[in-house]
Amino acid sequence: MSYCLNPACPNPENLTHTERCQACGSKLLLHDRYRVIQSLGQGGFGATFLAINVSLPGQPHCVIKQLRPNATAPHVLEMARDLFHREAQTLGKIGNHPQVPQLLDYFEANQEFYLVQEYVSGLTLQQEVKRSGPFSEAGVKQFLSEILPVLQYIHSQQVIHRDIKPANLIRRTQDCKLVLIDFGAVKNQVNQMSANASEQTALTSYAIGTPGFAPPEQMAMRPVYASDIYAIGVTCIYLLTGKSPKDLDYDPATGELLWQKHVHVSDHFASVLKKMLEVSVRHRYQSVNEIFRALDLEPYLDSLAKGMISQPGNPGRKPNGSKSDPDSTGSPSSPAARAAIAIRSRQIKSDSTSLQSGMMRNRVIAARPTASGMQGKDSFGRTKGGAAGEKPKLPTRLDADTLQTYYSKGKRDFALHDLNSLNLQKVNLSEAVFHQANLSKINLQGATLCNTDFGRANLNRANLRDANLVKAYFSNADLEGADLRGADLSYAYLLNANLRGANLCGANLTGAKLTEEQLGMARTNWMTIRPSGKRGVW
Repeated sequence: MSYCLNPACPNPENLTHTERCQACGSKLLLHDRYRVIQSLGQGGFGATFLAINVSLPGQPHCVIKQLRPNATAPHVLEMARDLFHREAQTLGKIGNHPQVPQLLDYFEANQEFYLVQEYVSGLTLQQEVKRSGPFSEAGVKQFLSEILPVLQYIHSQQVIHRDIKPANLIRRTQDCKLVLIDFGAVKNQVNQMSANASEQTALTSYAIGTPGFAPPEQMAMRPVYASDIYAIGVTCIYLLTGKSPKDLDYDPATGELLWQKHVHVSDHFASVLKKMLEVSVRHRYQSVNEIFRALDLEPYLDSLAKGMISQPGNPGRKPNGSKSDPDSTGSPSSPAARAAIAIRSRQIKSDSTSLQSGMMRNRVIAARPTASGMQGKDSFGRTKGGAAGEKPKLPTRLDADTLQTYYSKGKRDFALHDLNSLNLQKVNLSEAVFHQANLSKINLQGATLCNTDFGRANLNRANLRDANLVKAYFSNADLEGADLRGADLSYAYLLNANLRGANLCGANLTGAKLTEEQLGMARTNWMTIRPSGKRGVW
């Protein structure tokens, strides 16, 4: 089909190879190369279309945005034109990132403005939730691990997106990576406030953003970097609940979104979400780095550093113009890369003081200052060394029957619990949270554990034979000597997990995230399905 771009056309659909619209006579081949084949939607300032570039071999698909304001008032047209130019400039500036659409063309034709960008095939997160239901806590943590590095990169270029929401996040079909789209609302001139202010701000002439996802300061025309963090927080609530912010209540006194009763997450993750969603921008996280530290996301620092060392317009080069040397010891130019190195240094320092007691691989987290002084963490992650004479809290011990009773009544958070040697064969504990729990020698043979969070848990010599562990989260977990024969680990997250001596014979690792080095430490056989989906071949 050939689609007519004339806004006044009464019947824009035409046969594929038609030269001119049969209804209005408009030329159908835009800029002598783009044939529009489908309308994708229309917003307040423009319409979006799927097209093919007939001038290139293979006629690749692309997306065309046409400036098409709903109103005709001069100031509205001027505002729309400003936003359109800004989107083109921003995509040209940051579109070299693999998770941002690339700008392909930008031109004016027939007194209309057009922007052509890379076509991203896949479902939006909004479509994913509507099709498959809400995410688990582990799934939302994985979402944050993917989107936060992209946001860090955008902010490092002094760009505020201002319209982050599930409908603007597409999971690309070919590699399952999240792509952030629709930069039509960006603010790319961020100015310092007065000397006595504590954050950066950008003053704009119009309130831009989606109600519910945009925080108060953005709707008051004063967006800051933390405004995007608020939008990410609201997106997390949508992923956990399937509810749009307009379907949730607000505190009329503070304007705070009331979401807690709708989600089942660990107390720690709830506290992180709460700070992302602070109505007061001064009390909200001010940068992506702060969220990384709060969530202890060291497993994602490799992708963070690798994806952001090159700067736009100067990829793969040092400031002096010489080609980048992969073995160079010079300082990385990206703020995100520097943040990754800083957090990694803290992790190395922490590892050097690890205690080898009880649980051999549960690291002691480096002490951090608090209101009551310096506090560290014990091997279960409990706070210790606070007020003078205060004893560290011990992990909660549960028996198998009590745990199953709690789970049947809706409890999902078993973080920091001692479940050592329990017999839980064939139980259903899907979407439970066992973060930093002691699960050594536990018997979970044949159990259903989809989307379950085992982050930093001790699963030393655990029996997980034939367990359903689809999309389970094992970041930094200790699986040394664990029996995973025949387990379904499809799309499980295993980066930084200890797999030394783990038995993965016959296990299904299709789409799982782990390294070749990790797999080399485990026991596998010809029946093991590798992440590529093939048996016996990496």
